Amino acid sequence: MVSQENIETVRRVIAAVNERDLDGYLACCTEDIELSTPWTAIEGVYEGQDAIRRFFVDLGDASPDFRLTIERLELVGPNRVLAFMLVSATGRASGIPASATAPTANVYDLIDGKISRIRIYIDRSEALKAVGLEE
Repeated sequence: MVSQENIETVRRVIAAVNERDLDGYLACCTEDIELSTPWTAIEGVYEGQDAIRRFFVDLGDASPDFRLTIERLELVGPNRVLAFMLVSATGRASGIPASATAPTANVYDLIDGKISRIRIYIDRSEALKAVGLEE
């Protein structure tokens, strides 16, 4: 079942972030992967695999202990997965821990079992709107 495979791909890409496994991450993505993130230290859109490499460096620079915990993965179409997660991180410069329960939501779009676009939302209602589940 393709949709269950898409959930497993998202699970693998999240594990790769937590393990800082760049090759594992890129193996789950299309060549032209697009990552949109709202965080100011790593703000903007990363397009393509070279940009994802830069994202991993930026993430390590901004918060070396950044970690995602999956709360829920949900199919919202045959090629789209919505992930509710908690983020924990400590700022490298400040040493100030972020809330251990900072909720986020990511929307993953997939093509042929590979992630083509990731949109990260700090406001979960914005993610729900983006996938048409909330007005």
